[in-house]
Amino acid sequence: MASVSRNRDRARLERQLETKEYEELLFGLRDHEPFLQQFCVWADVLAFMRRGTSNDPSKDTVLRAILAAHGADGDHRWRTILLAVFWPGLGAIHFRKRPWDMDDPDELWQRIFWAFHQSVCRIDLARRRDRLVQWIYNSTIHRLYDDYRRDWIHAEREIATDLEEMANLAGAIDGVDPDWVDLRDMHRRELARLQAHLDAGRITEPDFLLLVGTRLYGQSISEYARDAGLKTEAAKKRRQRAEAAIRSHEKEML
Repeated sequence: MASVSRNRDRARLERQLETKEYEELLFGLRDHEPFLQQFCVWADVLAFMRRGTSNDPSKDTVLRAILAAHGADGDHRWRTILLAVFWPGLGAIHFRKRPWDMDDPDELWQRIFWAFHQSVCRIDLARRRDRLVQWIYNSTIHRLYDDYRRDWIHAEREIATDLEEMANLAGAIDGVDPDWVDLRDMHRRELARLQAHLDAGRITEPDFLLLVGTRLYGQSISEYARDAGLKTEAAKKRRQRAEAAIRSHEKEML
């Protein structure tokens, strides 16, 4: 069922690129990069990027134009386009790294999504001249590994610690609080909660990424704002509005 849901997400993402607001972005790129003039719609770009090998220099030309535009204005639509371009590659990562999270493939997918977002936002085009496809792919895997490694280290420490001693230190009466012992369950529930609000349209994709980054993964609001091309105050206000929308809905459900 999870793979069916991701296929629907992919189809919805590609339909989004057919809208006028995304077509305008392509027309703007074509004015600045002659190589892109052969593409009439984003579907043509996707087809080109998915053919052949990742080390094709022409693919670097396409990616560099998109990444440079993203770096210039920070428009979240560029990240949507990049997500569509890399979707098959991210799917391959999900398949290859499924042993890292056998219990929750959706959690693995969300973490891949976040690692990809960080890679795209932090690429330095002045230093990275070629093999952009491979760099983003490898960077996503490295960030994903670092994310899971923190969990593995935490789990090893839990195993090495006597649970009864932990309960005493915590002052527990009926044993150890499951949420305290297994922080991962709490993380999953919160991620699922935010995903539900995104799916229902109560928050936008940029809102979702902002909340996941700063509330779940511990990124500072200033660091996130820098990566996303926002002013810190603007990021704070966006997060406040998103959390207010969530609180308002959840209050109505009580």
